[in-house]
Amino acid sequence: MIFDELPVVGAYLIGLEPHADERGFFARAFCAREFAEHGLVERFVQANLSHNPHQGTLRGLHFQRSPHAEAKLVRCTRGVLFDIVVDLRAGSPTYAHWAGAELSADNRRALYVPEGCAHGFQTLSDDTEAFYLVSAFYTPDVEAGLRWDDPRLAIDWPIRPPRLISPKDAAWPTLDEFPS
Repeated sequence: MIFDELPVVGAYLIGLEPHADERGFFARAFCAREFAEHGLVERFVQANLSHNPHQGTLRGLHFQRSPHAEAKLVRCTRGVLFDIVVDLRAGSPTYAHWAGAELSADNRRALYVPEGCAHGFQTLSDDTEAFYLVSAFYTPDVEAGLRWDDPRLAIDWPIRPPRLISPKDAAWPTLDEFPS
């Protein structure tokens, strides 16, 4: 696997190293040893699949508060999406910064979202699926989120406004409104 650091501390864009022949290719999509060598979470407890029929669908910005903070490894298995990570870790040199990348079934890249960061994505094509691993079980009592259009974060979403967003995601507070 190829680990490219993003402008948010601890976040990575992860590419495959395919071994190809006439049959196609084989590539490792996850390796606990390689993740540990980069200081990343190497144990995931849940796998999630998100199907999104419409281009312009926005999901996020989601995270879980401590003690159930979660790391995520996100991959697009169908279609194209713009995936982002926002640093919410107090004291981090990249606090309140975001980084984004286009993930697609064709480029086969994955985004690693460290614990203490929010995550969200926007679909850039119809019929898009995201498959992601998480390091902590979903715990509704510590679920939280931030507004997708928080002016302090100034995320450069490709499609503005989003064509589809849940009422819950549209109602999250901004970073300045969020209780510490």
